Amino acid sequence: MTETLSKKKLTKVMDFNDPYYIHPSDHTGHVIVTRPLEGDNYATWSRAMMMSLEAKNKLGFVYGTIKAPSAKDPKYGAWRRCNQIVKSWILNSISPTLTNTVIFSNTAAEVWADLNERFSQGNFSRIFELKRGIIEHRQQQQSIAVYHTTLKSFWDELGSYNDPPSCNCASLKQIAEREKQEQILQFLMGLNILPFMDKSF
Repeated sequence: MTETLSKKKLTKVMDFNDPYYIHPSDHTGHVIVTRPLEGDNYATWSRAMMMSLEAKNKLGFVYGTIKAPSAKDPKYGAWRRCNQIVKSWILNSISPTLTNTVIFSNTAAEVWADLNERFSQGNFSRIFELKRGIIEHRQQQQSIAVYHTTLKSFWDELGSYNDPPSCNCASLKQIAEREKQEQILQFLMGLNILPFMDKSF
């Protein structure tokens, strides 16, 4: 009976849905993505960061939706602690050359906005690299699965640079179908088709 009451009391104190909750494994030296931001990989880096931050219920600190309470508010200390942890996670997930440019920002939201402003503006050179990669990619010695996976990574990253359309009209469906057909053609053009061609041609 006493053990049950203790568990209920602990659950009440530790609200896992509270963005201020910090798991024992969450510390300032934690790296939450596998590949650091180096500049040209912003689209994939930011997507990976958002997935990890959402899993930790901390997205509000980088979006700026969880505002700093008044210094007299009992939650002010918890907000400062979470803000510093999230900021540390971002700093741990970018290259050292970029760290020096954002280290003096006061909040995680300021760091996130700074990086977004610098690296999400179309990144023309990366888009060029992706389109060239799609055109030049060939199956060669790869299995079809590996060949397709590489192409799909190009398509997905390229798509991340385009803002999602705001409408849901018939024209949008036609555009999506056209893009799908284009991807099929790109896939077929890179296949090793010579061994399968009819010798009579």
